[in-house]
Amino acid sequence: MNVTFTPWPDEIAHRYRQEGLWTGENIAEVLERHAVERPEHPAVIDHNGGIGYAELTHSAKVAASSLHAHGIRRGDIVVVQSANDRSYVIVLFALFRLGAIPVCALPAQREAEIGYFCRHTGAAAYLHSDEAVHTRIAQAVTTDVGLTLPLSRITGDSDHSPYDETGAGGAELALLQLSGGSTGVPKLIPRTHDDYLYSVRIAARVCRVDTDTRYLCALPVAHNFPLSSPGVLGVLYGGGTVVMAPDPSPDTCFRLIDTHRVTMTALVPALAKVWLSAAKHRAWKPASLQVLQVGGARIDSADAKKVEDVLGVRLQQVFGMAEGLVCYTRHDDPDDIVHTTQGLPASAWDEIRIVDDNDVDLPSGVDGHLLARGPYTIRGYYRADEHNTVAFTTDGYYRTGDMARITPSGHIVITGRAKDQINRGGEKIAAAEVEERLRTHPAVSDVAVIAVPDPELGERSCAVCVADGLSAKEVRAHLRKQGVAAYKIPDLVRFTDRLPQTAVGKVDKMRLRSEFLQSDTTRLAVREAAIQEDHR
Repeated sequence: MNVTFTPWPDEIAHRYRQEGLWTGENIAEVLERHAVERPEHPAVIDHNGGIGYAELTHSAKVAASSLHAHGIRRGDIVVVQSANDRSYVIVLFALFRLGAIPVCALPAQREAEIGYFCRHTGAAAYLHSDEAVHTRIAQAVTTDVGLTLPLSRITGDSDHSPYDETGAGGAELALLQLSGGSTGVPKLIPRTHDDYLYSVRIAARVCRVDTDTRYLCALPVAHNFPLSSPGVLGVLYGGGTVVMAPDPSPDTCFRLIDTHRVTMTALVPALAKVWLSAAKHRAWKPASLQVLQVGGARIDSADAKKVEDVLGVRLQQVFGMAEGLVCYTRHDDPDDIVHTTQGLPASAWDEIRIVDDNDVDLPSGVDGHLLARGPYTIRGYYRADEHNTVAFTTDGYYRTGDMARITPSGHIVITGRAKDQINRGGEKIAAAEVEERLRTHPAVSDVAVIAVPDPELGERSCAVCVADGLSAKEVRAHLRKQGVAAYKIPDLVRFTDRLPQTAVGKVDKMRLRSEFLQSDTTRLAVREAAIQEDHR
């Protein structure tokens, strides 16, 4: 299949190659050096035990042969959905080696999202875990994709010789990541071997990853943050060890950290708060853990300060996006920088601008729209020409949708979002998608989905419906019937006679939000209602 995507201008791509930023390597080659130099060094540890670099490399090559035998070829797109275990890593590297292009689907996504990915990309296959829910999805999408297989069929197939070819060059697509999505289902983000491997290399350098690093992958590995910032790929690039956590709970992760002498892990703010509370309650301070990364959303400065006090480890704030730009606080930054900013761009080649509504650059310290471009920030979404004209400037800057300011020291402080998106504990919910689906209910004449503050998740979603005779339970059931991911189901459902309008006739979401935030009493009522509804 011939996949097209928006390339970097020729002169800029040439410069990136001349400067050694883009090396022309395939990501599959990350493992080769370590397989020779430290073949028995543990690369990945999961519930089945550990696997060394030589065995991981061999397994990926055999899996590539198995995939080839099933008809997967260079340039084919394959939707991959799995929990955190070694099979995901093996299959990912097998696809890289073949030159096939994985779509990194998230474990929580369901028939609606997976079916869309298959149709939109013309995917050759859907590879999934053995979990019952993913097997059910496979049955539902058989008309959308030619081949559905559990990953265990691929990684357990040892009847093939290793596939030693490397199928795609640096300029070709390596994978399709998912955007947070502010308009409907997630946009697909085309990452090449050149740009993605550069982002992995620079992340490993900034985060000081080496052969002694033991990284706990607590978040779903398909997310860009735990996959590449530095994540699984960055740690494998540096020759360290990845420990796969089947879930991010303190019970599971505290045990894994102690057992496997984990030195580094990454969480979203909502999970960080859960860990801090559990650690304080249990008087648990990890002996081996050195760095806790927090990203996916901004962590409150008060919680940031607690990380070292409660856990005795260094906090590293990470702000980034699967579209490219990633910022990190550095390990030697002063505490006030680490606690109150989202860091500096990973690369000296990152270009950022803070602009007003008319794209006019703003002075340092003034809030505005954050724009970014550089050697690992995409120039356009996959098959989204119309959206690309809005999401990117004519000179190639990506409109991140975030509001930010730059401190005198050059650090970025994220102050809000311009996009109509809800950040529920790091999971991004496009309000427009949920609204569109709710409007298909015959009793719903209008609806607005808004974010309301939550002390644990940062934000919860609230669907404000204009509807007769409906209950909150029926509203949620309508979405579940459509196979929508669980995190997109509104936490709160409220009913009103009419939605407030702006002067130009659009729903006034600012006013809707303000009605929920009029007083401390209202905030407490919203939180109480959320807790009660969660238990229904």
